[in-house]
Amino acid sequence: MGQTIKANRLTRAQLEELRQLSTCVTASAIETFGVRMHNAGFADSSIGCVFRELPAVVGYAATARIRSANPPMEKQGYFYYDRADWWKHILTIPVPRIVVIEDLDERPGLGAFVGAVHAHILKALGCIALVTNGSVRDLSEIRASGFQLFASHVAVSHAYAHVFDFGGEVRAGGLKIAPGDLIQGDVHGVQTIPLEIADRVPAAAREILKRRKRLTEFCRSDDFSVERLQELMKQEEKESSV
Repeated sequence: MGQTIKANRLTRAQLEELRQLSTCVTASAIETFGVRMHNAGFADSSIGCVFRELPAVVGYAATARIRSANPPMEKQGYFYYDRADWWKHILTIPVPRIVVIEDLDERPGLGAFVGAVHAHILKALGCIALVTNGSVRDLSEIRASGFQLFASHVAVSHAYAHVFDFGGEVRAGGLKIAPGDLIQGDVHGVQTIPLEIADRVPAAAREILKRRKRLTEFCRSDDFSVERLQELMKQEEKESSV
């Protein structure tokens, strides 16, 4: 616990602008800034979007680590739902908040920490989604609430799921996430958006979308040929490197 939480640098309008982008376009836009490797910054396919019909989410990470296979060693004061200390920590994260939970069991996902009750608690705390390498449950009830889930498994029981620490760096699907990191998630998966360039990503994304449209429209046109496609691709490459 106790990592320094990054400040909210984006306005509500800027966050909404990011939310309107697909994670795929955002990932391509981030690449243009050269702030990280192209194979980093996103969770692998072990983390899936549970409610594919719900809209994309963008928010700041509130982190925790859990175990679910065995009872907590310290049972005094333990109750599945009662974690006021963690809830108060969540409120220190800028809104909108996305909870990121790392299940540290040898085989993550035996028990689901977030089901219907916890989803409603988290939503009341200003959270809009959960990302976890573990499991979730009570899907019908959570779907109706509009709270989005990105998870590796679905489970029947919460088993012995319990938070044993929070507020530090966690990992989900190979993606390292620290408290206050900016997260974007949609049907394709989950990624972080570096805060130092987040306000410039939408403009870069618009340029990418413009170039994509030019290419796809040409591929549908009667003037299509491999030779002209090569010319257009060279032109696009030149423009994107400027």
